[in-house]
Amino acid sequence: MTPPGPQMEEFLLRLADAQAQLDAGFTRLPPSALPALGADAAAILGDAARRLHDNDPYWHPLYAGQMLKPPHPIARAAYALAMSVNPNNHALDGGRASSAMELEAVAALASMFGFPQYLGHLSSSGTFANLEALWVAGQLQREQGSAVGEQGTARAVAASDQAHYTHTRISGVLGLPSVTIPSDDSGRMDLAALEHALRTHDIGTVVATLGTTAVGAVDPLDRILPLQQKYGFRVHVDAAYGGYFALARNLGPEARAAFAAIPRADSLVVDPHKHGLQPYGCGCVLFRDPSVGRFYRHDSPFTYFTSQDLHLGQISLECSRAGASAVALWATQRMLPYEPGGEFARNLETGREAALALHRKLSADPRFVLPIAPPALDILFWAPRALTLAESSARSQAIFDEARRHDLYLALATLPARFFPPATWPAASSAGSVTCLRSVMMKPEHLAWIDQIAERLDAAATAVLPRVNPH
Repeated sequence: MTPPGPQMEEFLLRLADAQAQLDAGFTRLPPSALPALGADAAAILGDAARRLHDNDPYWHPLYAGQMLKPPHPIARAAYALAMSVNPNNHALDGGRASSAMELEAVAALASMFGFPQYLGHLSSSGTFANLEALWVAGQLQREQGSAVGEQGTARAVAASDQAHYTHTRISGVLGLPSVTIPSDDSGRMDLAALEHALRTHDIGTVVATLGTTAVGAVDPLDRILPLQQKYGFRVHVDAAYGGYFALARNLGPEARAAFAAIPRADSLVVDPHKHGLQPYGCGCVLFRDPSVGRFYRHDSPFTYFTSQDLHLGQISLECSRAGASAVALWATQRMLPYEPGGEFARNLETGREAALALHRKLSADPRFVLPIAPPALDILFWAPRALTLAESSARSQAIFDEARRHDLYLALATLPARFFPPATWPAASSAGSVTCLRSVMMKPEHLAWIDQIAERLDAAATAVLPRVNPH
């Protein structure tokens, strides 16, 4: 959200100036009337604004719950500007300028990840981008099987038990078997379990998650890739949430090694609408081998495809896509380039510093227990101390509810108890699960607000814990 007052006035002024420049490019056309926005429209917009009060303040630093990061003002302005044209990046005829901007924006992402040659495009979400990556993997299997005359079953997709749940769904949609690989006690894919699965299952693709959505764990990509030579599978990197941390210089050695291995992966997904400061509806898929574009080829009878040049609809499963997303991303990249040590990268590093700072404060509070592994990126989780998993879970829920009354917005996550030190819950099995408190410190402002966040969390815990456990 753009702050109120002078900053909002400047935002609207810059947008109005840009809109006037855009309009000037079409003055040769006869005037065309737009529907008026009169008193009725004002009333409707007022009602919409009041309805939108029924949201948490996702843009505010006191919101530290889910992966909700406000788009940069230039992304908002560029998106609104492009919407006056409403380009469709499915074909050059639908958006020549926005298609060119998409190609430039995707090139910047590919360069950030170390893909000198690639095929890629934006998508409506990380989910659809992951679907495309696994669809290409399935097409390669069919092509290779056809080449050698094999008519066997499809090879499986393997992902950890902490990978995003959509991978199992996507595998089902594509008719590919799925294999779940257990995670270790830090939430990363267990390599011994992976190799056992590779020996006992026909696995065609391994999904390495660089930044799991629950705890921000980083799968050991650098140690998964050597297994590729032995067992012959594709490596797909789901970096929808964590991908931009490739620019961060303050990661731990294990996470740093995993991100450094990205250029050797076969495909990758990242969501600019998470850490990339974009409005929702902006994902990206990249393939290291550009020749996989052959699987997208199609012949369209529509006169819409009159351009002779390659258009993005020829390398995407999606058809209509908002060209405004490409314009917004392009503009943001121009203002905040993907440079190690640059402003964009420093803001990512600040998020990790904030997570570590809150982790230190929680570690000093005897009412809470911290997991075995410290935050790998900018997500952290913790649980109230209690004798049982059920009691700890109830305390988490109560603190979560009370924190909202103190204008602190956290999240809840149900996670394996084994993520915490042994004997944290004396009467519990390590195979059980516990509902934890969870925060995503992804806003650059979070570091400066850590003391306020900690104070409000302390007030919520103080108000709740005696009532939850009077003894």
